[in-house]
Amino acid sequence: MTTQNPRAVVFAYHSVGVRCIKTLLARGVQIDLVVSHEDNPTETIWFESVADLCREHGISRITPENPASPELFEQIKALAPDFIFSFYYRHMLPTNILALAKRGAYNLHGSLLPKYRGRVPVNWAVLHGETETGATLHEMAAKPDAGGIIAQTAVPILPDDTAFEVFGKLTVAAEQILWFALPSLIDGSAKLLANDLSKGSYFGGRKAEDGRINWSLPAQQVYNLHRAVAPPYPGAFTEVDGNIYVIGKARLLASTTSNNTANLPQGLSVVDNAIFGGCGDGRALHIIELLMNGKVVTASSLQQQLAAQ
Repeated sequence: MTTQNPRAVVFAYHSVGVRCIKTLLARGVQIDLVVSHEDNPTETIWFESVADLCREHGISRITPENPASPELFEQIKALAPDFIFSFYYRHMLPTNILALAKRGAYNLHGSLLPKYRGRVPVNWAVLHGETETGATLHEMAAKPDAGGIIAQTAVPILPDDTAFEVFGKLTVAAEQILWFALPSLIDGSAKLLANDLSKGSYFGGRKAEDGRINWSLPAQQVYNLHRAVAPPYPGAFTEVDGNIYVIGKARLLASTTSNNTANLPQGLSVVDNAIFGGCGDGRALHIIELLMNGKVVTASSLQQQLAAQ
């Protein structure tokens, strides 16, 4: 099989999309079209821009609302790509589009498949207290994240890592996987590993409301929720007298703490001019940064609010 000038259509968004497009270009892949998303004005845009990258490199970019549209199918069919890649694109691609890739259609997913198939895998992994996750390059199929695996790279999730920090590690892992896998994809020698769905898990998307804190849960679970949705995600939040407080930064206190923070009441408290969140198992979070309407809440102002209840 020829190894010269492979041509691709790329579905891409987010920092992973940017880094992987750069990797394709560095490996000599000709990108005829990028299919992406328009930025959502209600979403905090903390990641790199695929749109900016396409403008920089003169790559044609479109943002159809529905990737299953007949118009998009015909446009890709006319391009007759060797490969189709999906890098953090937010929609499933229909099988008729996948079939247009003469040499395969591949996706980079932010987990160690078959674990955490589906939406927002990084956030789910942190929420469940995993100590590692990773990125997987795999063949696309009718089911989400179900095709054969080309390569995987694991990254650690440290005890205090937020989902944002883990995502940064996965962006690097995605670039590494693609860089090392592309030569075998291009020359046709790549081997597929089994993706046994019976040994994995599937999760759907998350809403901002899912960040509401249940203080009766053990402190580790509350801390995992905070880490999973900490800014720039919407954040773990609690409500006091109609006021919404979001945890910006926090640390889980050791199980053995000084008397002044042991067995605090469930919910927010102020002790010695510091903010804590008491949990159902008697342990607490030290809340380093508490936010209301995007502004930092001081311990003294919170204490006044709590006293007024």
